[in-house]
Amino acid sequence: MTDELPRTDTAANAAGDAHPAAGEPLLRIEGVAKTFGTFRAVDGVSLDIKAGEFFALLGPSGCGKTTLLRMLAGFEAPDEGRILLGGKDIAQALPHQRPINMMFQNYALFPHLSVRDNIAFGLKRAGMARADIATRVAEMVALVKLDGLEKRKPDQLSGGQRQRVALARALARRPQLLLLDEPLAALDKKLRENTQGELMELQRRLGMTFIIVTHDQEEAMTMADRIGVMNAGKLAQVAGPRELYEAPRSRWIAQFVGDVNLFDAESKLRDGHRLVIGTRDAGTLVVAEPRQPVGESRFSVAIRPEKVKLSRRGPASEAGHETAINRLDGVIADICYLGGTTTYKVKLDAGGVVQASVANSARLDVDAYSLNQQIVAWFSPDDCVVLPS
Repeated sequence: MTDELPRTDTAANAAGDAHPAAGEPLLRIEGVAKTFGTFRAVDGVSLDIKAGEFFALLGPSGCGKTTLLRMLAGFEAPDEGRILLGGKDIAQALPHQRPINMMFQNYALFPHLSVRDNIAFGLKRAGMARADIATRVAEMVALVKLDGLEKRKPDQLSGGQRQRVALARALARRPQLLLLDEPLAALDKKLRENTQGELMELQRRLGMTFIIVTHDQEEAMTMADRIGVMNAGKLAQVAGPRELYEAPRSRWIAQFVGDVNLFDAESKLRDGHRLVIGTRDAGTLVVAEPRQPVGESRFSVAIRPEKVKLSRRGPASEAGHETAINRLDGVIADICYLGGTTTYKVKLDAGGVVQASVANSARLDVDAYSLNQQIVAWFSPDDCVVLPS
């Protein structure tokens, strides 16, 4: 088996091969919308995805991500907009006419067929020669590490093995675009983490474009080059994992992607390149200049828990520079030990609660804090993000 597989079987794609012009995205979604009755599931989504990109559609249940994926696959037709693959509009093309395959959440394997025949099913439908089918199936079996299991039926396989069969079947016709609908949802945590790494390695090895739909933020951030966060049928933000986490565009995104402390602002003053913000639950906070304009009335200050430091006496190294540090006094109200980290909830004297995530650097609880202990939580202005409410 070669390391680099051809992208598409031309005989299997009545729509023809789709090759983007230089500098153009492989996939371009322009103003796509889909309505079911009075419910607008996808609402004017526009998005470009590059060839060879691992892209994640992330969002809560009912946000429209699976409907958008089904429109890319051809199982739903958009009511509005265009879907361009390599510059060709495929919005009205039938599923078998697209150089696209989809791996379903429930795997959709044929229970009466063996591993080998499940993988070969689409190749037979495409009219591939028997000898070529045998060669391709052998390639796929080796690619997803199913050697020796070719004659088994799906009910004789583990969940992880069934997932590999579904993946091999989706890859067998060598699509230009592979769609994955919550492919790891049925796997246990350890197997899911292992499979994430295998999928990433496989995608890099094949140079293929993958689009994965998931509601799991950690999964999306681990696997994807870029993430599109959907909410109520719209794309709320498209960014790389680090930018999405560190520079969310809205309060909603900050809350959805990871854990966050949020404080509603009541007033603000400018102090050079910083803002002095009065909050209801944390007192006065000093924050760095926001990346985006903030209105005068409603906005919030966000701080990720791992940015919050804890100390019994406060940051001694910052003595004499209190305006550069946000120091919040309080008591430990809750403790959650998570192995690598411990999460502390601190009830602030100002009335609010701040959550801190602290790495457990010592094997025993030498440096741990206890319930009801007086504590100082602190963080720098650069750790704060100002967001519109």
